[in-house]
Order: sequence, then structure tokens, then C-alpha cells
Amino acid sequence: MNAQTKRAADFQFKNTNRWSTKQLVTMALMCAIASLLSFVQIPLIPGVTFLTYDASLMPAMVCGFAFGPGAGITVGAVAAIIHGLILGEWVGSLMNICAAIFFVLPAALVYRAKRTLPFAIGGLVLGVITAALGAILSNLTIGVWFWYGTPDAILPLMLPAVIPFNLAKGALNAVLTVIVYKAVSNLIAPEKAPAKGSAPEKASAKAQ
Repeated sequence: MNAQTKRAADFQFKNTNRWSTKQLVTMALMCAIASLLSFVQIPLIPGVTFLTYDASLMPAMVCGFAFGPGAGITVGAVAAIIHGLILGEWVGSLMNICAAIFFVLPAALVYRAKRTLPFAIGGLVLGVITAALGAILSNLTIGVWFWYGTPDAILPLMLPAVIPFNLAKGALNAVLTVIVYKAVSNLIAPEKAPAKGSAPEKASAKAQ
């Protein structure tokens, strides 16, 4: 290595970003999609108008499967914040951020352990359950503190409305995640490095 090459090497900096440019662009796109989906709200429980379903957690879960739980939670949180800023519903945004954490984190961790369909489905089932439990916790803490004023206002609705709604919401998001992720995984999932001794590596060695 000559002196000029050595000086150039001294000024090279290692990229310490956790996510690549492709991942960041994909996450930004998923944030935009999730934000739009958050405004398409569908009531699932008759007579309970404050419980409406939207598919905004599906893009978050897709990113969680593709890039890990941190990316998925980030997409879900950013979409919730954007929704809250537009409508001025910061309490709802906080509860949606909690929903993203409870839904995405366990499912993405399970799928990261082994990237197969059974592990994806198992992770999503776990995510649906933890999201429903998280909804109970959020309603009894954040909801009571900022909205209901007293637990007596929400406790009678837990079994007939809140729990069934969140289980149905999680199940719908899980089904949508499987469909969408299967369709786009080859486009957005990080490329795997070829294994040592694989055909591409051997071909490269021969070419040298």
C-alpha cells in the first residue's frame, strides 16, 4: 500500500447505521402507508363507537418481520404520532404506540429466531395475545387516567367489548401481515450473504 492509498484509507469511516438506506426508505414508505391506513376506521363491536379497527399495525409488523422488532415498533410509533398530530389525539397515539409494542415485539422476536412460516404464525399468535393483554393494561392505566376518570367506566366493557375487539383486531392484522409479507418479502427483506463455499462464492474464486 503506497502512502497516498494509506492516507485515503485513514479517512474512510465505517458505516455504523443500524439500518441501510434501502431499509430506511422502506420504513418511511411503510410509515406513510400505516398513517393512511390509520384513518380508515371500521367499527367491529356494535354499540361501542370508540372501538374501531384500522390496519395501521400491519405495515409495522411487515417491517418487524423484515428488519427486526426495532424497525417494526418504529414504524408503528411514527404512524401513531403522525395520526395524533393531525387529529390532536395524543392520548390515543400513546395507546397506539403501546399496541404496536405489544403486537410487534413478541412476534418479530419469535420470527427472528427462525424465519419459517410456522414460526411466523406462532409469533403472530403470541403477538395477538400479548396485544390483547396490553390493551387491558393500557385501558386501565392510560385510559383511566386521561379518558375515563375511573375504572368503573371501562371495567364493565372489558369482557363484552374490549377483549373481543382487540383479539379480532390482532387476528385481522396477523392475517393481513402473512398475506402482504409473503407478497413483498423478496423485495424488502435484507439480502442474505452467500454461505461459505456456496456456488456464487466458488464461481467468484474461479474468476479471480
